[in-house]
Amino acid sequence: MEISRSDRKKGKIKKVIFLTLTIMLSLVFVTSVYAYFEYKEGIKEATELTDKSHPPYEDVVFNGVEENIEKVSILLLGIDARGSESSRSDTIMIVQYEPETGTSKIVSIMRDTYVEIPGYKKQKINAAHALGGAELVRKTIKANFDIDVQYYATITFNGFSHLIDTTFPDGIQVEVEKEMSKNIGLTLYPGSQKLNGEELLGYVRFRHDSQSDFGRVERQQEVLSQIADDVTSIKGITKIPKMIGTIQPFIKTNIDNQTILSVGKQFVSDETNIENLRIPIDGSFTSTTYDVGAVLDPDLKENRQALQDFLN
Repeated sequence: MEISRSDRKKGKIKKVIFLTLTIMLSLVFVTSVYAYFEYKEGIKEATELTDKSHPPYEDVVFNGVEENIEKVSILLLGIDARGSESSRSDTIMIVQYEPETGTSKIVSIMRDTYVEIPGYKKQKINAAHALGGAELVRKTIKANFDIDVQYYATITFNGFSHLIDTTFPDGIQVEVEKEMSKNIGLTLYPGSQKLNGEELLGYVRFRHDSQSDFGRVERQQEVLSQIADDVTSIKGITKIPKMIGTIQPFIKTNIDNQTILSVGKQFVSDETNIENLRIPIDGSFTSTTYDVGAVLDPDLKENRQALQDFLN
C-alpha cells in the first residue's frame, strides 16, 4: 500500500518532535547530573579544607517573616568564631534581591552602632549575636529599625577564605588603595590586583587607618559587588552548584538548596543592579564612649526612615 505524501510529511514531523524532545530531556539530564556532581565536589573540597576542630553547625530557631516571592531578604553575618555561638558578629549586612527588577540592595550596619538589644541593656549591635545568635540579631534590627528579614546566613572567616579559593581560583580583582598589614596577618600593597581568599579576607577586615570601620564597610560592599559581578558572568553560572557545596561546611543558614538554586538562577540571568547603604547614615550619629566602649550613637528615627525608604 502506497503511503501518501501528507502521511510521509506527518511522519517526518513526528520524528523531528521526538528527536527534539529526546535532545531536550538529555540536556536536562546531563545538566542535572553535572550540577549534582559539582555540588558534591564542592562539599568534598570544602570538607578537605575544613579545620578538624571546626564543629558542625546545628539548626537554630529563626523566626523571620514569611516567604515573599517579590523580595528575598537575607541577614548576612560574618563571624570569627570557629563555629562558636558566643562570638560577636564582625560583619552585619541585610541583602535584598528583587527578581522582577533584577535589583540587589546591600545594607551594612556598623558593628559599633549603639542600640537596644531585646532582653538586655543597650549595647553595640555586634554583641547581639554573642548573646542570642542570628535570631537575636534579627530581633534587634526589627526592634530598632522596624525591618524584618526572611532568611539568615552566618559564615565564618575561615569559610569565606575557602569559598573564594574554591569558587574563584584565579582570585577576585580589587584596587588596594594603600598598604595594609596591621592585625590582618599579612601585608597588602597598593595597586590593582587579584587577591586569594586569605588576602581578600584581610582586605575586607582591615580597619587600622583614618577611615577605621567606615573604610572597612566600603571595602566589604565593594567585594560583595565584585563577587556578584563574577558570579553573574557566563563562566560564573556554571559555578553555582559547586559554590553551594563549598560553603555548606562553613555556613549556618535556613535557606534550603532549592531556594538558593532558584534565586541563584534568576540572579545570574538578570543584568543585576546593586545599590548600597550604610547604617548609620552620614550626619545621623554621634561618636562617643559609654561603658561598653567607643560607639556610634545613632538618631534612630532618621536611620529607621532611611533604611525603610531604601528597602521598601
